[in-house]
Amino acid sequence: MSRIAAAFARLDRPALVPFLMAGDPDLELSAQLLAAAAEAGDILEVGVPFSDPIADGPTIQRAGARALRAGVTVAAALELVAQLRDAVDRPLVLLSYANPLLQFGVERFCARARAAGVDGVVVPDLPADEADFLIAPARRAGLDTIFLVAPTTSPPRLALAVRHSRGFLYCVSLTGVTGARDAVPPEAEALVRRARAATALPVCVGFGIATPQQARALGQVADGVIVGSALVEAVEKADDPVGAVRDLLGRLRDALASIRRAAPGVSPSPPSAR
Repeated sequence: MSRIAAAFARLDRPALVPFLMAGDPDLELSAQLLAAAAEAGDILEVGVPFSDPIADGPTIQRAGARALRAGVTVAAALELVAQLRDAVDRPLVLLSYANPLLQFGVERFCARARAAGVDGVVVPDLPADEADFLIAPARRAGLDTIFLVAPTTSPPRLALAVRHSRGFLYCVSLTGVTGARDAVPPEAEALVRRARAATALPVCVGFGIATPQQARALGQVADGVIVGSALVEAVEKADDPVGAVRDLLGRLRDALASIRRAAPGVSPSPPSAR
């Protein structure tokens, strides 16, 4: 059982999945922020900065730009994760766009990521039907591949994403980019229910979740909630960034604590090896 699967198996409430950008605003402070987020969350998602992040709104774009100015590369992000792994036992998921992986070398990336203690990888601009070049080396390295589905995803493409996903399925709550919203998009719950009917994998929902109330609402139907932009904004505004991370994640965790985790999906569909 992978570290991600084990994390969901032991939880009796929805998982809290914080996201932070590797190297934002610099490597030293980023290491402290990531450690705090890993301690407060159940699974940590770590971003690799990229100059053209098409799925990200202004907040995550700013985080990526700061990290790039600090000189953070794929190699530097992997080293940061390796240092983090020495201190935490939480599952670690790396989020990168396809271009940095191709430039680094996909086989090399998967091997280095696994050696650094990474458990899974998310590539927002890589659909499952174009991901053969990643799936096979990821399987060999023991990395979970986590694909995204959106409210506009058709049933055949949902089935494809399910077939090639391991760890969990990532539901994008809206048709748009990342960024904190004032309310849960009305299409988010329908998408989560549709995804859960298609797979026994845990289903996590992200994009737009900013408050404990929103996390609680989506935690009623999903196996986990992913929070990124709100966390980055809290860091940007705080005199004590590490304390801000702990405070926001603590409130989100409290909101999820009262929710009994929803039943698993009805159609087990483990991904086939490539």
